[in-house]
Amino acid sequence: MSWLDTLNTLGVQVDEQGNCQVSEANNTATDVTITPLTHLGLFDVLGPDAEKFLQGQLSCDISSVSAGKSLLGAHCNIKGSMVSLSRLMPVDNGFWLRTERAILDTAMTNLKKYMIFSKAESQNRTDEIVGLGFSGAQATALLSAKGFHVPAEDGDISSGFSGLLTRIPGDRFELWLPLGQATALLTSCAEEATLTDTNAWMLADIRAGIPALQQETVETFIPQMTNLQVFDGVSFTKGCYTGQEVVTRLQHRGKLNRPMFRLAFSADQPPFAGSSINTPDRAGVGTVVSAAMASENGGELLAVILKTSVDDNQTPLLAEGVEQPLTRLELPYSLDPELFERKTH
Repeated sequence: MSWLDTLNTLGVQVDEQGNCQVSEANNTATDVTITPLTHLGLFDVLGPDAEKFLQGQLSCDISSVSAGKSLLGAHCNIKGSMVSLSRLMPVDNGFWLRTERAILDTAMTNLKKYMIFSKAESQNRTDEIVGLGFSGAQATALLSAKGFHVPAEDGDISSGFSGLLTRIPGDRFELWLPLGQATALLTSCAEEATLTDTNAWMLADIRAGIPALQQETVETFIPQMTNLQVFDGVSFTKGCYTGQEVVTRLQHRGKLNRPMFRLAFSADQPPFAGSSINTPDRAGVGTVVSAAMASENGGELLAVILKTSVDDNQTPLLAEGVEQPLTRLELPYSLDPELFERKTH
């Protein structure tokens, strides 16, 4: 039975974009939710030179991943703009890179362009390895009962059942397993957890302030514009990688004018990634990174916005497709104030 067949049996439908919807709640009394991560996929980078190769391409410190951490990392072009954004996980002889399914093939192709002189190779594993997202007060207990060693801190990883379990911000877990094991696990959890859809997982990401890169925003943002440094997704000490000069110059000599903010919107549909944020007097002060519904009448979004437009509380911000002004919400972390100051040296 295929993964989609398994999900269909449990009342989960997956659209052409990879987003899943649940026909009806299967267990509203439980304190655990499970989200099939059908909007995400995996590719690998394996071989003797895998670490060295990725260290010279991605923004995060790959040696930390090799040591047992899971980090977000961006692949940038020579201008420092992100062409892909992945969560890295260490495996035997290399790494798994989890990214948005919509840009996975492009992300892998862009890396492979630089791989020809390295003893490393890459393969799309999306049809073999599938993801499940766990959250809720009893998620730790359920995973423990199923035989997993549950990581204690964000970014910590444990292995088991030929897969990897990572704790991520928001008291959640990403579990990536071979198809057969994932099918058996999800079926066994069906009576102990509530299945939720892609929108619910994206909303949790937004509330945790975690950026995502979509087709519409490829080559749009420098890593710090999406607050990636908060998650150790940018290393300023590891040495050269593609786009590093621009990224480092912004950190040490420049001024960040457009960071990422969290806002609430009122509408019956979320704005698309890449949608423009405007003020009544100026268009294009910002760009939507991701958005999700929180109720029938509104939701939340992450957007990279000109800081002065947000600081001016008298100026309403409007997203394309949203008629009501956006309301600023707090992020669960703070940004270094020095990012917003022009350096004199």
